[in-house]
Amino acid sequence: MKVTGITLWSLELTSHQTYYMAEGKACDRVKTHVLRLQTDTGLRGWGEVCPIPHYLPAFADGIPSAIVELAPEILGITPTGIDAPMRKLDGALPGHNHVKALIDMALWDLYGKVTDLPLYQLLGGRTWRDMPLYHSITCIAPDEMARIATDAHATGIRQFQVKLGVDTDWQADVERLIKVREAVGAGPLVYGDWNCGASKLHATRTGRAVGDFDIMLEQPCKTLDDCAAVRKATGLPMKIDEAAHDLATLLRAAELGVLDAVALKLSKFGGLSAMRRARDLSVHLGAEICAECTWGSDIVTAAALHFAASTPQGSLLNTCDLSSYVSPRIAPDCPTRTNGRIAPPEGPGLGVTPDLDCLGAPILELE
Repeated sequence: MKVTGITLWSLELTSHQTYYMAEGKACDRVKTHVLRLQTDTGLRGWGEVCPIPHYLPAFADGIPSAIVELAPEILGITPTGIDAPMRKLDGALPGHNHVKALIDMALWDLYGKVTDLPLYQLLGGRTWRDMPLYHSITCIAPDEMARIATDAHATGIRQFQVKLGVDTDWQADVERLIKVREAVGAGPLVYGDWNCGASKLHATRTGRAVGDFDIMLEQPCKTLDDCAAVRKATGLPMKIDEAAHDLATLLRAAELGVLDAVALKLSKFGGLSAMRRARDLSVHLGAEICAECTWGSDIVTAAALHFAASTPQGSLLNTCDLSSYVSPRIAPDCPTRTNGRIAPPEGPGLGVTPDLDCLGAPILELE
């Protein structure tokens, strides 16, 4: 069996509410790309990637050009030994992990369909019946953020990511964290996320002011060294996101003592193949894992859920139902959350079937 066809779609996703983050970053309307790999046996594998502008080194409009560049390497792949062709793609086009994630995901979907197994079985076996979700709260007025947290708590959510830094006012960030913590009560996990947008001083002042409120910090500063300085100054646990993107950065974060938790994102690491290796190392280093991606709809959500469902007990912090934050939903059979938790799709491969009418006309077709 060989890959004989490549089809690529592009469509706009609209967030149900604008997500405001530090340094003027915002997520409102974003472009997602959906890839279908066709084989000479008629099987089809699906992938999706959705970079957020100004967030990570990933350019959505460059994806079609990168697929054209890699097409000679993609066509002819046998999708049952994925690591070898992915290493070949790395040689053909260094970097561009978000594009590699798109291809890798579609190959894994094909692998599952060839073996008639759901991806969580191929990724190590199912260890979770369903997984805990976190809810991300946009950085707006503190009282409104507390209201959002209260509403999410009523649906069963017990982990809350509080976006910070939109107004560069550390006291406003303190108020946001305290009001969300008070809104959800003792017990649930609350963590403040600056998305690299805080100075050491801003993050340290904020962290010290909330030191008695059971708060975790997420990626306050751009570098791991600066994050480590904040952790040392505040004594608060730290989750790393943007600065952990390969095995070397995971090791460095652990060395600096900031790897209490880590966000493993498909587009950041380059797909499920690289994420497996990152997961094994993260488990070894004692970090708790948030299994997710940058943004997207049902296909990328399904891949993250399979990854989460096969992550060892005791090593999974949470996962994210990305589909619930955006419209349209592009795969009607993708699972939805229940009481703050979510289960992976059933069926071979990713277990989801995109709606071709929703996808519209493809932007690229290669054979």
